[in-house]
Amino acid sequence: MTSEAASIIHGPALDQEEGLGELTLTGWFRTVCQQGGNAEALVYHDGGVGTGHRTSWTYADLWREAMAVARALIACGVGKGTRVGILMTNRPEFLSATFGTALAGGVATTFSTFSTPAELDHLLEASAVSVLLVEAQVLKKDFAAVLRELDPAISGGRPGAIGSTRYPYLTHVAAVGDAVDGGAVEAWAGFVARGATVDPAVVEARAATVMPADPGVLFFSSGSTARPKGILSAHRGVTLQLWRWPRWYKVGQGDVRVWSANGFFWSGNFSMALGGALTSGGCLVLQSTFNAEEALTLVERERATMILAWPHQWEQLIAAPNWATADLSSLIYMDCKSPIARHPTVRSTWREPYAAFGNTETFTLMAAYPANTPEAEIAGSNGLPCPGNTIKIVDPLSGATVPVGQRGEIAVKGPTLMIGYIGVPLADTLDAEGFFRTGDSGHVDAEGRLFWHGRLNDIIKTGGANVSPVEIDGVLKTLPGIKAVQTVGVPHDTLGEMVVACVVPHDGARLSEAAIQSAARETLASFKVPRRVLFFAEEDLALTGSAKIKTADLRQRAVERLEQEKGEPPQ
Repeated sequence: MTSEAASIIHGPALDQEEGLGELTLTGWFRTVCQQGGNAEALVYHDGGVGTGHRTSWTYADLWREAMAVARALIACGVGKGTRVGILMTNRPEFLSATFGTALAGGVATTFSTFSTPAELDHLLEASAVSVLLVEAQVLKKDFAAVLRELDPAISGGRPGAIGSTRYPYLTHVAAVGDAVDGGAVEAWAGFVARGATVDPAVVEARAATVMPADPGVLFFSSGSTARPKGILSAHRGVTLQLWRWPRWYKVGQGDVRVWSANGFFWSGNFSMALGGALTSGGCLVLQSTFNAEEALTLVERERATMILAWPHQWEQLIAAPNWATADLSSLIYMDCKSPIARHPTVRSTWREPYAAFGNTETFTLMAAYPANTPEAEIAGSNGLPCPGNTIKIVDPLSGATVPVGQRGEIAVKGPTLMIGYIGVPLADTLDAEGFFRTGDSGHVDAEGRLFWHGRLNDIIKTGGANVSPVEIDGVLKTLPGIKAVQTVGVPHDTLGEMVVACVVPHDGARLSEAAIQSAARETLASFKVPRRVLFFAEEDLALTGSAKIKTADLRQRAVERLEQEKGEPPQ
């Protein structure tokens, strides 16, 4: 319900929400493993489909492997609240490490495998992890070697005796995979063996003491304009979302097999995949790094019923050499308006819960409509507030709540809101009423729906008008031949900012600036049509790990390109 005039909307009371279980990661994990029993919880092809080793874990296996990691962590000195770094792709050990950390009483701290050495250095310093569990090699990245280069203590030390001054809390590093060659980086088998003398009853006793308000996970943002921020979330916030995803997806018990190659080290992928699959007794079909041809083969052979992919991955799947011959008939939960649903073997009437809005600070969704909600009910919105949440729209400068229908900054408070940013006092993050101001533009309507308009700091001010790059990108992404696009504003003498679309074409696509502008005019108001369209190769753009284009970097590249065209030196 909304108030008479103010833009404040409330979700249902949390104590009225159905379908919730224990609100700790240990309680959620125990419940899903007991319910799943000998059903398949995950499958993983190490080394490629058909050429590598197929690993299959039941829920009982997953519990046993996580217990083994928990015992090893306790042997390494992990205690209540100790941060354990996890630097892995989507593989079985990511799950055993994450929930093993929870069972031991620690805080699972996830790092992106897209991290450069400099970014990993920042993450290790900022997080203060005591144990780091790492995948030794990811594609061409040798993380074991990177760690040795970052800190001589890792290179010259021995397992359990790092003695680092660069990362003074770090005592243990263990690695899955090859390239463990001396120094303090311990092989996975040796790490797990450390827990052999730890009584499983100790793990059980620790797990029983975990409380919903305790810190549960530390995820890092993949923001497009700044260094990653550490976002600490309580067990309650994470598990609320894990319990909710099957209801948002409207999946049946045990009938979902979720394929995903998108890293679980991001909160969205973590909660959607693990919540959608494991909470409902389904199975995760894991792929470490995205390869379109292999993904289609995985979906076919493992009979995946759902795929979690970004739009730019859809285009790569369609372009894969085995697209036409793949049997994708197992896909039940495939958005019927997705390009994948146009495959001749797919028969889907399902609509994903696309009308939603959230961020890492609220551990994914703060507002949503469930799958298959009629478009007339959604009305172009981003959903209704989730149970327990209150959302308000405020003036970005004064902080005053604006009237219903007026745009402003989205602010939220509720049970999934983060404990806080690490290193930042909570008082510096929340307003006087306890709301977190998201930095996103939006409005609410009289029916209590939330509408998102984009990032406030990305709004382009051109010729006295405010233009949302999100709106322009949404139009341009539908044009054939465009693989990725991001619109930015660049300084202009008379307009203030000029609207510039930065486009990555598909391989072999023949695109022109004039054709894109002409197509845009059919949908967009004249002042929103890009005055310039610049073409870039994918490798020219700096991406965050979650495939977001780094806005500041792109804006500078656009400025440089335009000045080069004029023959002027960059400012």
